[in-house]
Parts: sequence; C-alpha cells; structure tokens
Amino acid sequence: MIETLHWHESGFWLIAAALIGYLLGSIPFGLILTRVAGLGDLREIGSGNIGATNALRTGNKWVALATFACDAAKGALAILIAGHIGPSTGAMAVTAALGAFLGHVYPVWLGFKGGKGISTFIGILLTLYWPVGLIFCATWLIIALVTRYSSLSALLAALLTPVWLALLGKPSLAGVISILVVLIYFAHRENIGRLVQGTESKIGGSKK
Repeated sequence: MIETLHWHESGFWLIAAALIGYLLGSIPFGLILTRVAGLGDLREIGSGNIGATNALRTGNKWVALATFACDAAKGALAILIAGHIGPSTGAMAVTAALGAFLGHVYPVWLGFKGGKGISTFIGILLTLYWPVGLIFCATWLIIALVTRYSSLSALLAALLTPVWLALLGKPSLAGVISILVVLIYFAHRENIGRLVQGTESKIGGSKK
C-alpha cells in the first residue's frame, strides 16, 4: 500500500525500477503457457492477443486462469522487487508499475505487440492499494455478468479506478493510475470500435 509519492529519488534508481518492471512485464506468459499445454501459438488463435481473455478462447480454462495469475503477478512482483533494491518509496513503486505495464503491452521480444494490460493492471492495483484493486475486480465482474463483454467491463472498471482512489484519499496515486487508464484505452481502441459497431465478441464466444 503506497502512502506518499516522493519523486526526488536519484535517476539511477528510477531507471533501474523502470527496467526491472519492463523486463518482468514483457514475459509473454500467455504465449508460453499455451505452447507448453500443446495448444499452439496464441497469436494465431482468436484475436491474436497474448492475454488471459484470448487464452480462454483456446477452450482451456486452466491455461487462461494461469495466464491471468502470471500476468497479474508480473505487476505485483515488479513493485515488490523495486521496493528492495533502492529507496523504498512510492516513486520507486509506481515507476516499476509503469514499466511492468508497458512491458506487457509492448514487449520488445514480440515486436512490441503484447496484451491489453488488464491482468497486469489488476496486479498493480492490488499491490499499490489493494482496496481499490478489489473494487476494480468487483466492478469488472458485475459488468461482465450483465453484458458478457470482457472489454467493456475492463474499460468501465478502469475508468472508475482513479475516481475511487481520489475519493479514498489517494490523489497522487490516482494521477499515476490515470496514465495507465489512458494506455488501457489506447490498447483497447479496436475493441472500442467493435463495441460501437456491435461486433465485439462476448465472453465464452469465439472470435475468428
């Protein structure tokens, strides 16, 4: 749980935190797990995304669940490691978080074509301020149950996250998370287009 953000850390430690976060975030667990399970290349299945939602389209729920857990753990682990290698303050934590998120969405190993970032975002929220992380998950679940649109659930839950942080007395953290929310919307730009057109696939459905 991050209480205060201090941005006067030395540049060296902040760069180290960003690199650690990026390297952890760029591990393509979805791609690795589907191959280990003998399900082929996840990039050639469904939407071609390497995240948990597309992993579910393989028909293997355990692989999808493992992908979600590992992608969430990337964000959490990056923050925890950053807190032990240098000045243990909010600046180190959020820098590592930003790095992990960017690593997941834009992994250098895959030509900067990664996931949409929701699982990693959840791991980041639960580590930085777990109450809002739980609120995000509950919001996503409620909207998903009603609409069956994973992308819509993620977009609305993400949009409300900075609001909850501000209301709960974390304005500095709300500002940083707002940056991730903007990146989430950019990563979901195609999903937003399909939602508007009414062609977005629903949870449990297939996408060709």
